[in-house]
Amino acid sequence: MTQDLNQPNESKKPALCDSCAAIQRNWRGAPGHPELMQGVNRKEPRSHGQVTITKYRCERCGTQWEYENNKVNLHAGWSVVGE
Repeated sequence: MTQDLNQPNESKKPALCDSCAAIQRNWRGAPGHPELMQGVNRKEPRSHGQVTITKYRCERCGTQWEYENNKVNLHAGWSVVGE
């Protein structure tokens, strides 16, 4: 079977493992999963003050995550880096 050169390639991002796919995104307080390894954190300004954003990486599928700890924004929380 040959590839149609006029069709774009599928995304080169790794597929989410089942545990990553189950993470509820953009919802403050939603849990991650045990295979997320914590990385560095940083402070970012928001209209109400600073929030902490922590990077994580899944050891199973390699997905890069960030968690925004923002007690004022109910829709802060988990997001995949680059999406």
